[in-house]
Amino acid sequence: MKTTLGQLCDHLESIAPLALQENYDNAGLLYGDRDVEITGVLCSLDATSELVIEAEERGCNVLVAHHPIIFSGVKKLSRDHYVGRAIIEAIRRNVAIYAIHTNLDNILDKGVNQAIAARLGLQQVQILSPRSIDEKAGAGLTGMLPEAMHEKDFLPFVKTQMKTACVRHTALTGKEIRKVALCGGAGSFLIQQAIQSGADAYITADVKYHEFFEADGRILLLDIGHFESEQFTIPLLAEIISEKFPNFAAYCTELNTNPVHYF
Repeated sequence: MKTTLGQLCDHLESIAPLALQENYDNAGLLYGDRDVEITGVLCSLDATSELVIEAEERGCNVLVAHHPIIFSGVKKLSRDHYVGRAIIEAIRRNVAIYAIHTNLDNILDKGVNQAIAARLGLQQVQILSPRSIDEKAGAGLTGMLPEAMHEKDFLPFVKTQMKTACVRHTALTGKEIRKVALCGGAGSFLIQQAIQSGADAYITADVKYHEFFEADGRILLLDIGHFESEQFTIPLLAEIISEKFPNFAAYCTELNTNPVHYF
């Protein structure tokens, strides 16, 4: 059965509507013909030229990425910059690029944050900062650990479950961890909401030096890294696509695009 790029876009947007993306975002179809038949989809966190090449090599003419490669205005296309290289390769190899970004962050079911919550075994998950009346859309999540954990046990638990090489965190509070707040990607804007939710710990990424002070001894704040917090979005996307479209393959990229390395 033929499946078009347009049908894939419609399905993804039925799960994560474009209306839920933040106003600074650029989610949706970034390059491609909605009428073209899909031969395969490669799922990734980013959309670099290397990933476009991988997609073609694996027989895929669609790359579905979490991060939009075209984020702000593009004034020229050149191989001198990674954005230009990605777009040039996509056009050259006729690989469509679709981004599903903050709209996927802002849903409860099958969203980025639910994937993190599942890794940590959280129960009774809820949106941390709701943006809808039914509270099924919004930023961040809260959830309960099955059993309370000592902070000294919680830190290595998070490090192991989230497969991160480094956890930056505030001073221990002396409290056990039971309620956890989290936000994949850059989530420092939710620190106060995490505190107000009564969470014992808040897991996110891209926290700046002065933002760590905002925890103020009221919550254990963990920065696990941007890539690390969102890496499980890749198999989530493959699952979402495969459940709906069994007539073509949805692959997870084999490339690690994390630009941050640890010494």
